[in-house]
Amino acid sequence: MLKYTNYQLTFSEIPEEVTLCINLSNCPIHCKDCHSKFLWGDNGTELTEDMIDLMLDSKNADLCTCVCFMGGDNDHEALFKIAKYVKERKPEMKTGWYSGLEEADKRAIEFFDYIKIGGYDAEKGSLKFETTNQRLYKIVDKEMIDITNKFWL
Repeated sequence: MLKYTNYQLTFSEIPEEVTLCINLSNCPIHCKDCHSKFLWGDNGTELTEDMIDLMLDSKNADLCTCVCFMGGDNDHEALFKIAKYVKERKPEMKTGWYSGLEEADKRAIEFFDYIKIGGYDAEKGSLKFETTNQRLYKIVDKEMIDITNKFWL
């Protein structure tokens, strides 16, 4: 089961996209330098198709070009199912997944247009630093293309 704690529109998580970011709880990764430790616990509200509908129909949601799930490493099946629902409901909408895993679940390329992998390491920095251990990939023809450098411009 996926639970979310909050969601918001952002302009910085996925390059060239206006993104509805949904913060998912129950994170099993527990990165040492995590800045969102509140997402480690079993808290929030179940993320259902009805809730996705409310989010996609909310004020300013028409500005969105992408829905990005921030977490979801605790239940890949539920994550893939809800990402598939977003695509069915709004075929023009792109989807993204920020995972703390060091390697993407191979099935993820079927459900996402963007996948970020890698736990946060303060010494290496976030995606905006060339020293980062994290990577953002754009999925093109079922291939993962590293676009992390778009954050460095």
